[in-house]
Amino acid sequence: MKIAVLSTNGKLYSTRRLIEAGKERDHEMVLINHKRCYMNITSHRPSVHYRGSAIKGVDAVIPRIGASVSFYGTAVVRQFEMMGVYSVNESTAITRSRDKLRALQLLSRKGIGLPVTGFANSPDDTEDLLRFVGGAPVVIKLLEGTQGVGVVLGETKKSAESVIEAFRGLNANFMVQEYIKEAGGSDIRCFVVGEKVVAAMMRTGKEGDFRSNLHRGGTAKLIKITPEERSTAVRSAKAMGLNIAGVDLLRSNHGPVVMEVNSSPGLEGIENATGKDIAGLIIQFIEKNARHGRTKTRGKG
Repeated sequence: MKIAVLSTNGKLYSTRRLIEAGKERDHEMVLINHKRCYMNITSHRPSVHYRGSAIKGVDAVIPRIGASVSFYGTAVVRQFEMMGVYSVNESTAITRSRDKLRALQLLSRKGIGLPVTGFANSPDDTEDLLRFVGGAPVVIKLLEGTQGVGVVLGETKKSAESVIEAFRGLNANFMVQEYIKEAGGSDIRCFVVGEKVVAAMMRTGKEGDFRSNLHRGGTAKLIKITPEERSTAVRSAKAMGLNIAGVDLLRSNHGPVVMEVNSSPGLEGIENATGKDIAGLIIQFIEKNARHGRTKTRGKG
């Protein structure tokens, strides 16, 4: 098979591992910078061009699209779908997961455990907003933030009000969520491939930081998850429509709650923590499922 990895940086660990894993299984692996693609949007013969010529003969694509280029990146994926190319994560599913509010609303509709969450732009009554998420401490998140950026812990009512006031001054959309104290600054990343959790790790933030992102100095270790946590992760990925997902859970007093569903989860932390060949499992999934035109939305999303 000819498999394209859509990534802006071939030196990234995840990109390198996917290309290595594909080559080990005798596939032709190509790296395509989706930011440099351009599209011929025409009836009957849609095409994607790169470096002066049309891309041809690709059987499947693996999108590794950063949050900062979601709009253009998903447009490129959608164009491939219109050409009948199989995408391991479809454009519509990526778009759903990148919109934090939409993602939480979809998870809520499926009855999946979530932290109590308020969404606001310019609330008339900040006190009421804080009240219905349980009061301080609260976690305040910019909708556009990634990797822990734009996430603030309001430890007191006054500090929470100050942060909300600042976000309002920026005309920013933000969420206010209950702080799950019992999680102790740790979360669980479940890596879903297909309809199966293939690996899980516990991430703990560095001392003094409630955010557990590895990019921010957090640490990771192998963990055994419960059947309820496993089911929650699989259902969350399915609600987004994602075949490959990193589902972030917190252990709360009322069961597992989902913090985020990531459509381009990094491989380095999970492979190092668990010793599993996640990249190889992704390639195996593509081998079993990639067929021309086998796209649920066919680029219509």
